[in-house]
Formats: sequence, structure tokens, C-alpha cells
Amino acid sequence: MPGLGFAGPLLIWLLLKDRLPELDAHGKIVTNWMISFLIYSVVGFVITVITCGIGAVVFIPLLLLSIIFPIIGAIRANEGVVWKYPMSIPFFQ
Repeated sequence: MPGLGFAGPLLIWLLLKDRLPELDAHGKIVTNWMISFLIYSVVGFVITVITCGIGAVVFIPLLLLSIIFPIIGAIRANEGVVWKYPMSIPFFQ
């Protein structure tokens, strides 16, 4: 379902951040990455349209990062480490 990958983690963070303090830090980091990913996707789309498809090469690394970063973040969270996603714009501190 479109948007569930964004809404699910956001809802979990918003509902449980007061009960689980460590979840608050992880939730902010993941939300920052999701918003950053959305911005990067829109910019990549605009570049692709302007360059008549040549800019589509932006989406391949972005797609890979959208898979790799959450996996690394989940492994680090399981270890009790708060891992800040590279390339993530810090909207929430």
C-alpha cells in the first residue's frame, strides 16, 4: 500500500515515543531520513524530466540507499546504538 512505509514508522514513533525513551531518538532519525528521501526523490524526478530521462541514474543509488540504510539502522538499533542515516537532513533534533 503506497505511503504505508512512511506512515507506519511515523505512527509508531508518535504513539510510543513517550513510553519508550530510546524509541524517540530512533523515530526522529527515521523520520528525518524518510523526509530527506522524499525530497531527494522529487529532485531526482525533476532532474529526470528536465534531462529527458538521463537523470534517472539518480534513482538507482537512491533506491539502494532506501533499502540499505533501514537495514543498517535496524541492526544498530538492535545493538542499542542510535545510528544517524548518512545524507539525512536533520528536521527533528
